[in-house]
Amino acid sequence: MRQMKSDPSPDAIFGHGFADLIDSFDWDSIVAKVYDATTHQVDEVLDKAKTSSSLLSPEDLGILISPAATSRLEDLAALAKSITDMRFGKTISLYIPMYVGNACTNKCVYCGFNHDNDFSRKILSFDEIREECEAIKDLGSFQNLLLVAGEYPSLCGIDYMEKVLEICRPYFHNLTLEVQPMKAIHYKRLAENGLNGVVCFQETYHKQAYPRYHPRGMKSHFDWRLNGFDRMGEAGLHKIGMGALLGLEDWHGEAVMMGHHLRYLQKKYWRSRFSINFPRLRPSESGFKPNFIVSDADIVQLCCAFRIFDNDIDISFSTRENSYFRNAIIGLGATSMSAGSRTEPGGYSHPDNALEQFEISDNRSPQEVAMAIQEKGYDAVWKDWDMIFD
Repeated sequence: MRQMKSDPSPDAIFGHGFADLIDSFDWDSIVAKVYDATTHQVDEVLDKAKTSSSLLSPEDLGILISPAATSRLEDLAALAKSITDMRFGKTISLYIPMYVGNACTNKCVYCGFNHDNDFSRKILSFDEIREECEAIKDLGSFQNLLLVAGEYPSLCGIDYMEKVLEICRPYFHNLTLEVQPMKAIHYKRLAENGLNGVVCFQETYHKQAYPRYHPRGMKSHFDWRLNGFDRMGEAGLHKIGMGALLGLEDWHGEAVMMGHHLRYLQKKYWRSRFSINFPRLRPSESGFKPNFIVSDADIVQLCCAFRIFDNDIDISFSTRENSYFRNAIIGLGATSMSAGSRTEPGGYSHPDNALEQFEISDNRSPQEVAMAIQEKGYDAVWKDWDMIFD
């Protein structure tokens, strides 16, 4: 198999990609521009979004998430709803995560899977994965499965994940991974064996702050993680999911940098679809407290702004958020949600809260989530993609 540009090489130990450009962005300047935005600028961007066929810029996104834009939140919400309903119809796609392992070699200071945390570690056997598939099918008509694992390549590497995909494929039509970043050649291999997409959180785009949160392990290498999205794109994955962990650094800066990163990826890997997530720091085994508080109103503004910024991107909300918030965000830009989630390995067939990565905030059953979606006038969609459509 040919060498891929985004993979490691003698001249670039972490490959090539967006990390080659990251130093051209000044974090402090980006954040300052957001806080300096005026309501007049907000109105100009909203008018541009309504009347122009041109894409909004990341700078426009920064204006829409600015403090000045809070006085126009109703206008943002109305436009976001109109765009979402027009592009996606009145639908919310449902998915469910399966945690296949919580062993991790990283020492992320905020994560319950931190290598130094003293709790039981587990990697599901292939028989246990079949049990989980059966248990999930008993919960609801899910066809969208997100496979999640801590970063432990020797235990949850390419060979293991390839077998996991083989086991899960007969049960689910759409398989997505959220595991350690891989080489492009490995993503391509998994795509040839049924993988549809990959979700990866950069955690923070603040390059100087990144090492404080990721002191040890492969995840400590900022460029390797950031270039992972290029490796996904070069491998030809159908869907690439991205996001930052909100609460580490100023969320305004994270959002604008996500905008820059998204536009870069869309231009370079135009055959792929993209999704974005806005996870907020939640209580975990680590006991880490957020450095920046991100309110419900902030997330609503961010969601609406991103929908206006990019009309076609999938915006997802997991059970990290509570039921009240998730009900409220329906119709304001969200297009997919998890339901019935367990965040511990084997949690559907053999629940054990001691193994959780973070606390679940929405404990409703899949049927209750689907009913809440319907009560908002939307359809809950259990299957929205099949390989035959690609």
